[in-house]
Amino acid sequence: MLLETATYAARKSSLAERFAQTRAHTEALCRPLQVEDYVVSSMADVSPTKWHLAHTSWFFETFLLDQHEPGYRSPNPRYAYLFNSYYVQAGERHCRAQRGLVTRPTVDEVFQYRRHVTDAVLALIGRLDGDEAHPAWKIIELGIHHEQQHQELMLTDIKHVFWMNPLHPAYRAPLPRTPRVPPLQWHGVEEGLYRIGHEGTDFAFDNEGPSHRVFLDAFRIGTRLVTNGEYLDFINDGGYRRTPLWLSSGWVAVRDNGWTAPLYWQESQDGWTEFTLAGDAPLDLASPVTHLSYYEADAYARWSGHRLPTEMQWEVAARAFPLQGNFVDHGRMHPGTAGEGMSQLYGDAWQWTQSSYVAYPGYTPSAGAIGEYNGKWMCDQWVLRGASCATPSSHARLTYRNFFPSDARWQFTGIRLVEGA
Repeated sequence: MLLETATYAARKSSLAERFAQTRAHTEALCRPLQVEDYVVSSMADVSPTKWHLAHTSWFFETFLLDQHEPGYRSPNPRYAYLFNSYYVQAGERHCRAQRGLVTRPTVDEVFQYRRHVTDAVLALIGRLDGDEAHPAWKIIELGIHHEQQHQELMLTDIKHVFWMNPLHPAYRAPLPRTPRVPPLQWHGVEEGLYRIGHEGTDFAFDNEGPSHRVFLDAFRIGTRLVTNGEYLDFINDGGYRRTPLWLSSGWVAVRDNGWTAPLYWQESQDGWTEFTLAGDAPLDLASPVTHLSYYEADAYARWSGHRLPTEMQWEVAARAFPLQGNFVDHGRMHPGTAGEGMSQLYGDAWQWTQSSYVAYPGYTPSAGAIGEYNGKWMCDQWVLRGASCATPSSHARLTYRNFFPSDARWQFTGIRLVEGA
C-alpha cells in the first residue's frame, strides 16, 4: 500500500511538473519580445504571439476545466470567441486572418488569464491524486503536447513577423557558422513487411495509430538533409524556371507567387543572405535548406534524380537510430550541423514526405469537438516527419505525423532524399 501511494504521488507530481514546465517554457519564449511584438499578424497563417498565449489557455479551459471542474469560472466568457481556433463544435470563432486586429485584451490581461488557468489546472491535478484512469488525465496530457505545438508556432510566426519588418530585427544573438558538412551517403533498408504507427501506452496523437503492417521494397535513404549549397545548385541550374521539374499546381504557385528561392533568402550584389531568428546573415552553405514548400522539395528531388521518402520509408529507416537532434532546447533555433553517418532525423527541419495525410487503416477520431484536432484535416495535406530546431525534444516521436498543405513555407521544413523503389 505504501508503494502504491508513492507511485501515485510520483505520477501526480510528474504530470504537475510537466504541465508547469510547459507553461513556463511558453512564457520564456516571450522574453526577447517587446510588448508591440505580441500583437502583429503578418499573414493569414501567422497568429500573434498574444493569441498563442491565450489560445493554449483556452484549450485547457474549454476541454478540461469546463468539463471536469464544476466550480471553474472564466475571467471573461467572451475569450472563447476570440481564442477558439478551428473547433466548430466548441462554438463560433473570430476570423483567423483578423487576429492581428485585436488589441484587447491587453498583453498583461492575457498573462493574467494564463495564470488563472494554470492555477486551476494545477489544483485539478492535485485532486486527481495520480488517477491516470480519470478522463481529465488524458486531456491534460493532450493539452501539454498541444501547447508544445504552439511553442513551435510562436517561433516560426514571430520569425515571419520580424522578417516583414523592414528593420529585420533579431530575436536571438548571432548564430555560429556551420562547419563543413559530411558527404551525402545512403542508408539501405531491406525489402520486407514492417509494422508502423504508434503502439503502447505512451502519449501519441490519435492520427499516429492504429499500428498496422506495410510492405516496402528495398530502398536507400539519405544520411542527412539537403544543404543550402546543394539547393543553390538547383537554383543556379534554373530550377525555378524549368517547368518539367514541377507539379502542375506547383508551377502555378511558382508563377503566381514569384518564387525564385526559399522563403527568407535574398540575393544582392554581395551574394545570398538568409533571414534567421538571429537576423540577416550570409547564406550558410553547409546548413540544411529550410522554409521550403512541398512543391519545392518535390521539384528539387526530381532535379537531383531522386525522390522524397514515403512516411512509411522514413519511419522504418528512422527506427534504427536514436531520437536525438538539434531541438529548441539547445537554443540555436536554426538548422545546424550534420553528423557522420545517419543524422538529422530529428531536429533541424521537418522533412517532407510524398505521403498524403490520410487516415491509417482502422483510424477513428476522438469523440466530440476534440476529435477535430487531427481528423478533419485529412485532405489536401502532406505528411512531414522528424522534428525541427523549434520543436521541444520531449515533443518528438518516431511516429509523429506533422502535416501542412503543399504551398506552406513559413515552418522549418526541409528535404531528405531516397533512391530505389
